[in-house]
Amino acid sequence: MADTLLHFEDFPVGEIATYGSYKLTREAILAFAREYDPQPFHLDEEAAKSTMLGGLAASGWHACCILMRLNCDGFMLTSTSMGAPGIDEVKWLAPLRPDVTLSVRRTTLEARVSKSRPEMGLVKFLFELIADDKTVVTTQTGSIMFGRRQAA
Repeated sequence: MADTLLHFEDFPVGEIATYGSYKLTREAILAFAREYDPQPFHLDEEAAKSTMLGGLAASGWHACCILMRLNCDGFMLTSTSMGAPGIDEVKWLAPLRPDVTLSVRRTTLEARVSKSRPEMGLVKFLFELIADDKTVVTTQTGSIMFGRRQAA
């Protein structure tokens, strides 16, 4: 099984990959908002109409959670991922509405071998969460640590 896992070397700079399909429901938006982000524009369709979002929209944090799930299913659970040192940037570019189908476009921005741990490499990605195959609603940039096939 270890030979079938994705390693540091499997993410060439410039590579673009697309994956995932997640149908976001009104019920999921409301449940997440009740639990984690109970602002009116995430909880109440009428109240949301008079806000800058112009209608019910998912929390940006909900979008990040969906992105993480799609990344896990799309590649991380079949890789030598060792976690991440953090996220560099998250942007919420458009309201995330009910009844959209979300997917991910992943672009490999940088890759470098760790100087202190040569058995590991860091890969910097741009993740774009896309609604209905057209609108980028969220972007996230950050690095993930992966095991290397051959330590330097």
